Amino acid sequence: MAGRERLEGREGREGNMGWVWRAWDLGFGIWVLGFGIWALGFAAACSREPQPDAYGNVEATEVVVSSEVGGQLTAFTVDEGQMLTTGQTAGSIDPTPLTLQRGQAVAQREAAASRVGEVDRQVAVLGAQRDALEAQHDAAVAQRGALQSQLEIARRNHERTRRLFAQQAATSQQLDQAERDDRVLQDQIKAQEAQIQAQARQVEAQTAQIAAARQQQQTARTQVSAADAQVAQLDDRIKRSTITNPSNGTVLVTYVKPGEIVQAGQPLYKIADMGAVDVRAYVTEPQLADVKVGKQARVTLDSGESRQALSGTVSWVSTQAEFTPTPIQTRDERADLVYAVKIRVANQDGMLKIGMPVDVEFDQ
Repeated sequence: MAGRERLEGREGREGNMGWVWRAWDLGFGIWVLGFGIWALGFAAACSREPQPDAYGNVEATEVVVSSEVGGQLTAFTVDEGQMLTTGQTAGSIDPTPLTLQRGQAVAQREAAASRVGEVDRQVAVLGAQRDALEAQHDAAVAQRGALQSQLEIARRNHERTRRLFAQQAATSQQLDQAERDDRVLQDQIKAQEAQIQAQARQVEAQTAQIAAARQQQQTARTQVSAADAQVAQLDDRIKRSTITNPSNGTVLVTYVKPGEIVQAGQPLYKIADMGAVDVRAYVTEPQLADVKVGKQARVTLDSGESRQALSGTVSWVSTQAEFTPTPIQTRDERADLVYAVKIRVANQDGMLKIGMPVDVEFDQ
């Protein structure tokens, strides 16, 4: 009996110790698991890269080149992706209709110039005729003066003869002759007055003709000036029928093909200078105090399996806040208002493309 009790007591003590050991193993396992989770989190936190100051997208100054004249596109040598330089010929529009219009304008100009010469000669003739009439008028006035002097003498002679006749110192024949001389000179003076008035009216009429001719002369000269302006305008349009590229850049898209009929103002192609691009990003109000024009920044982008960093300079900061655009992210996404900024970045290797998302970090 005693041995049996000792055996049962030993088994009971061993059973209690088993439970203790099993509990200890379980607690140790939980601790190890927790430590492992903490270690993984700590390692992930240590290996996590710092977040950029802003996110943005690449932009470029795009220029849409349009046709300046209408007509058939006889040549168009622009392809998408092609590099063009300033002043490079990109195509041409058929100038035949403009050339024909120019020929018509030149003919009109020559006709107007001929009319100017004709009117100039007419004005000269009319001027000479008026000068002759004025000379005749002046001669008639002088002759009237001479007749008036003769009339004064004849009147004095008539009065003297009348007194002598009353004193019976002159004959009736002498009195009649003196009276006749007086009347003849009076009639001559009246005729001379009529001639002078007629000549004055002729001079006035001639002056009016000269004024009308000079008005025609001015009209013809105005027509010559208008024709010259029309010819110059057509020359300019003929020159513009050659499509000249306005600035250095890469052709982004073309809108026409050779042989098409285009209208004045119709887009032909779009070009952008990709040598230097802008990154438009948005910053929150707390960041705005540190972002000034001229501040240096780094723009990073994915390039294969690595990331490339490019240097840039803040070139513009918006003076007006706006609500957070949907596609952008900022450091504090809970901000309702953000400010747009532009970072000018040299893109000599052409790594940056329009619309490409990039990260922005501002220098401290």
